[in-house]
Amino acid sequence: MAVSSYKLLFIALVSLAVSAAVVHARGQGRGHHGGKHHLRTGPVTYDGRSLLINGKRELLYSGSIHYTRSTPEMWPDLLEKAKHGGLNVIQTYVFWNIHEPVQGHYNFSGNYDLVKFIKLVQEHGMYVTLRVGPFIQAEWNHGGLPYWLREVPNLIFRTNNAPYKYYMKKYVTMVVNKLKEAKLFSPQGGPIILAQIENEYNHIQLAYKEMGFSYVRWAARMAVKQNAGVPWVMCKQTDAPDPVINTCNGRHCGDTFSGPNKPYKPALWTENWTAQYRVFGDPASQRPAEDIAFSVARFFSKNGALNNYYMYHGGTNFGRTSAIFTTTRYYDEAPLDEYGLPRDPKWSHLKDLHKALNLCRKPLLWGVPGVENLGKHIEARFYELKDNSTICAAFLANNNSKSEAIVNWRGQNYYLPPHSISILPDCKTVVYNTQTIVSQHNARNFVRSNVANKMRWMESPEPIPSTVQVPINNRTPLELYSLLKDHSDYAWYTTSLELNPRDFSVKESIQPVSANCKSRSRNARVCQW
Repeated sequence: MAVSSYKLLFIALVSLAVSAAVVHARGQGRGHHGGKHHLRTGPVTYDGRSLLINGKRELLYSGSIHYTRSTPEMWPDLLEKAKHGGLNVIQTYVFWNIHEPVQGHYNFSGNYDLVKFIKLVQEHGMYVTLRVGPFIQAEWNHGGLPYWLREVPNLIFRTNNAPYKYYMKKYVTMVVNKLKEAKLFSPQGGPIILAQIENEYNHIQLAYKEMGFSYVRWAARMAVKQNAGVPWVMCKQTDAPDPVINTCNGRHCGDTFSGPNKPYKPALWTENWTAQYRVFGDPASQRPAEDIAFSVARFFSKNGALNNYYMYHGGTNFGRTSAIFTTTRYYDEAPLDEYGLPRDPKWSHLKDLHKALNLCRKPLLWGVPGVENLGKHIEARFYELKDNSTICAAFLANNNSKSEAIVNWRGQNYYLPPHSISILPDCKTVVYNTQTIVSQHNARNFVRSNVANKMRWMESPEPIPSTVQVPINNRTPLELYSLLKDHSDYAWYTTSLELNPRDFSVKESIQPVSANCKSRSRNARVCQW
C-alpha cells in the first residue's frame, strides 16, 4: 500500500476514534446533579504509579489558572472551558505579597478571594494543586514575597535563616489553616489533592552551600507537619526529602526528567510550558500544538501520572504585579488566551489528546509496561494486564523530526508522521496521532471600542525640582527599592557628587551635563543635580 493511502486510512481512523472517545468520555464521566459535579474525595496517598485518591488511582490532566490574573466574573467561564478541554485538575500559586501587603494585615477579597476560586473549581468537578511557595517566581513582582520582609533585621531570603523561616512558617500555616477552615482539602471533602512548598530551589541551593541543603530539609518537615492530609511536592528539587515528591518543570519532561528520587513516588510534571511569557520588545512566543501533544503523550507513555500545562490560561498582570520587563499580557499563547478565548487548534488538539489517554486509563494505571525497538528512532511502549491480554494500550513513537515511517507492530502496519506518537488504546487501533490535527483553526479579531476611541492622551507636566525645593537628603545615591518601598517605580531625591577635572569631557565640542558646581579646591568641584 502506498504511503498516501496509509495517510488517508490514518486520518479516517483518527476521525472515527475521536468520535468513539467522545461517546466513551460521556459514558465514563462523573455524574453531576443540580449543575454541580461530584469529585471523588478522601485521603490522598501515592505509590510508584500514581496518586491514590480515597484509595483509587487517577490519571491527572492539569492546567495553571491563577485567580489573581483574572477577575471573579471570568472564573466560571475559564473553569468551564478548562473542564470542557478535558482537564480534571487546576493548579494555582498562592501570592503572599497580595494577601499580606502589610505585615499582619490580610486581603482575601475580590480578585484575591482564594477560597471562592477553589470552591468554584470543585463545583466544576476538578481537583486543585496548591502551590503555596511562598517564593513562587511566576514572573510576579518580587517573586511573591512581600516588601516588608526586606526590612526585617538580619533576614536572608530562602535559606536556613531564623527570621525568614519564622515568617515563612507563619504565612504557610495561615494559608493552610484558612483552607482547612473552609474544608477544602480532599480528606475534608474538598478538591485540594496536592500542595507545593518552595519553588525550583535547586537553581540557587548550591549558592547557600550547607545552609541551602538544611533549608530544604526544614521546609519539607514544616510543610508535612501542617497535617493538610495531602502529599507535598517540590518542583525541580532532585533531593526532595521523604515524603515530599520531586517533580519536573520544562517542555519535554518525558525525556529530560530523571524521574522521582525514590521508586515509590509517582512521576509528576508540574510545569509543561505551553509557550513563553513575554518581555517588552520581544515577539510573541509560539509553541506548536503538535509539540505540546507529543511531550504529553511521551510523558504518559513513560509512566507519567500528572501533566500540568503552564499556563492553561495566563491572563493579565494587573497594576504593578508583573516582574521586571514582563508585559501585562501573560502567556497569551496558552490554550485559553488572555481574554479566556480558546486558541485553536491548540485547545482542541489537547482536548482530543486527553480523550485518547482516557481510553488507555486501565492499562496505564494497572498494566505492566514494556518497550520494543522497531528501528532507528522508532519504538513501541505498551502496557498490558498480566491476567487479561485484551486490556492493552500502546504508544508508537517516531522520534525522527524529518522523516515519516511505516512500521509493522504485532502483525499490522502503521503510518507514523515525523516527530509523532500514535496512541492505540487496544494495542490495535490508532485513535490519535500527536502530529495529525483534526480540530479547527481559529483567528482572533479585535473591534475597536467606542469608549476607548473617545479617550485622549493628556500631559501632566512635572518640573524638575531644584535643590532648594528638594534639599540634599543623602550623600550617596539611594537604593530605589528601599526608597520607594515597592509603592512606585518613580521618585525625586537629591544627592551630591564630587567631581575632579578628569571626570568632565575634554573636548570643546562636548558640553558637560548641566549642574550647579562650586569650586572646593584647585582640583575639585562639588556639583548638585
